[in-house]
Amino acid sequence: MLPWSEIDTVLLDMDGTLLDLHFDNHFWQVYVPEKFAEQQGLSQSEAHDECFRRYNAKAGTLDWYCVDYWTEALNLDIALLKEELAHLIQVHPDVPEFLTGAKAAGKRVALVTNAHHKSLNLKMRRTGLEGYFDAIHSSHSFGIAKESPAFWAALRRVEPFDPARTLLADDSLPVLRSAAGYGIRHLLAIRQPDTKMPAKDTGEFLAIQRFSEVMPV
Repeated sequence: MLPWSEIDTVLLDMDGTLLDLHFDNHFWQVYVPEKFAEQQGLSQSEAHDECFRRYNAKAGTLDWYCVDYWTEALNLDIALLKEELAHLIQVHPDVPEFLTGAKAAGKRVALVTNAHHKSLNLKMRRTGLEGYFDAIHSSHSFGIAKESPAFWAALRRVEPFDPARTLLADDSLPVLRSAAGYGIRHLLAIRQPDTKMPAKDTGEFLAIQRFSEVMPV
């Protein structure tokens, strides 16, 4: 499915792409509102509505992905709460094999995520994936979310890549469209980022259910 002879660099998202998005969805949609309800003396419904009002106001911005921002905004220790649910962090099928295959095929493999460093460190510890990458980049290091086309120019200053010979795999359509606008040629969407949810519409992008479908030859 992919023209591997035309790809030198593989950029990979983390949450929903390499890792099951169920952890993050359950954490933000269920666990955090429960804890917010307890802390504020609200009903579950009231806490859910208030959390989502605040989430929606920050959607697509760097704050949305920032552990420190939400710790202050909700007066909850978000990093500690993530540790409490860490048993839910799971790697999608075939991911280690894909990463090994990409490296064996001579590709440079970099993790490129919007995750805050505290979340990133927790997930790398939990999954053991860190050693598979040539580099790991968080958008928080650049002060720009991947949804912004300016992110890719900032990334390129520290992670040199030829957009015409680069593959990006991501579960976010806004991120994929941002990368397309920058000129990244090979784009791959994920059909089912959260294994507990139905497959999603992947728009105009080539999409996979699992990484065995695009193993490097």
